[in-house]
Amino acid sequence: MSVDGTRAPTLRDPLRQRNFRCLAGGRMATYFANAMAPIVLSFAVLDLTGSLIDLGIVVGARSVANVALLLFGGVIADRLPRRLVLQGSSVAAGLAQAVIAASVLLGFASIPVLVVISVINGMVSAVSLPAAAALVPQTVPSGMIRPANALVRMAVNAGMVLGASTGGIVVGFAGPGWGIAVNAAVFLLAGLSFAGLRVAKTPSAAGGPARPLAELREGWSEFTSRSWVWVVVLQFLVINAVVAGGLQVLGPTIADQSFGRTTWGLLLAAQTAGAFAGGIIAARTQPRHALRIGAAVGAFEAVPLLALATTSHTALLLAAMFINGVALEQLAVAWDVSLQENIPPERLARVYSYDALGSFVAIPIGEVAAGPIALHVGIDTTLVAGAVLVVTATGLALCSAGVRGLTVRPSAPRLPAGDAAT
Repeated sequence: MSVDGTRAPTLRDPLRQRNFRCLAGGRMATYFANAMAPIVLSFAVLDLTGSLIDLGIVVGARSVANVALLLFGGVIADRLPRRLVLQGSSVAAGLAQAVIAASVLLGFASIPVLVVISVINGMVSAVSLPAAAALVPQTVPSGMIRPANALVRMAVNAGMVLGASTGGIVVGFAGPGWGIAVNAAVFLLAGLSFAGLRVAKTPSAAGGPARPLAELREGWSEFTSRSWVWVVVLQFLVINAVVAGGLQVLGPTIADQSFGRTTWGLLLAAQTAGAFAGGIIAARTQPRHALRIGAAVGAFEAVPLLALATTSHTALLLAAMFINGVALEQLAVAWDVSLQENIPPERLARVYSYDALGSFVAIPIGEVAAGPIALHVGIDTTLVAGAVLVVTATGLALCSAGVRGLTVRPSAPRLPAGDAAT
């Protein structure tokens, strides 16, 4: 790609890279399918037995398998070609969902069958997540990493919104069996997109015999050797637990008691709209201390919690959720860029897996704890206390010299106006 210093990379430039288009398209389809899967599967279980216990077992089996194997997913993604990891995991998920669809449509579905296949889906998801996150810097020139990560985040958010809504629509019109069949097709579509990737194999120290535990220790050493990595992960372990309980458990409860479910849906849409706007802002700016700013705006996770605790005015709640979405994307993009610029490529997926484990463990903790705490001290008090925890965790993270001092690499030479990267 020729350069002459006339303009900075824009959101359009990563899209001119074929490998990036394949990765972004595949990730969007994957998140579409992952958002759709629990919805169509839940209705399939309810049609089969009507048991909430069975529903919890089937849905929970996927989550348990995902968390249990997430770290080894990072090892696999650092050891094998990431393109093949992504393609293989998508095809495996698609085939597993196709089996579930056939069992529902042909009448031989059973809870044990659904549990086994849910475990398989959780396993392949654990493998794909670290590989996909670590591939971004291999698909664009170094000067495009920030807008590329912003675009991937926008694609992921779009995939989740479209997947959840599509799941409900297809189940409503055609039933859960056909919904699962569509879900299988989307997973296979993701695999087709990943098949178009043509990237160099990541240098790896894993050329000899497999040493999973030793390779996990290498990833842990990489994770703990940089204070800014584990400090931010700890910050968001606290924040994710608080937000999961506040927005995913207490939020719907408040909606039922005051402003209604329709307004709650609008609030979630406003948060998503804020995330898209935040992605555009993140792509167009490149602050020197991006991680410092990103960690600081983590405090904005307190805004919707305080709003829910203090007002039922729709306009104020919409503004709070929109601002929250904008702020969260600043951290997400800054975090991805920081990891991709500073972690050796051959260990990047393992660091991502430790990061993801912290997030995944925090979410069920917050969801389980929110209800009992709110019953004991009240919903509003719980939300305000959660907001205080969010601000406190952010303040403590900013006490780290590593978080405050990390700088982004100088931008690559600017692109000439009208340059079309290939």
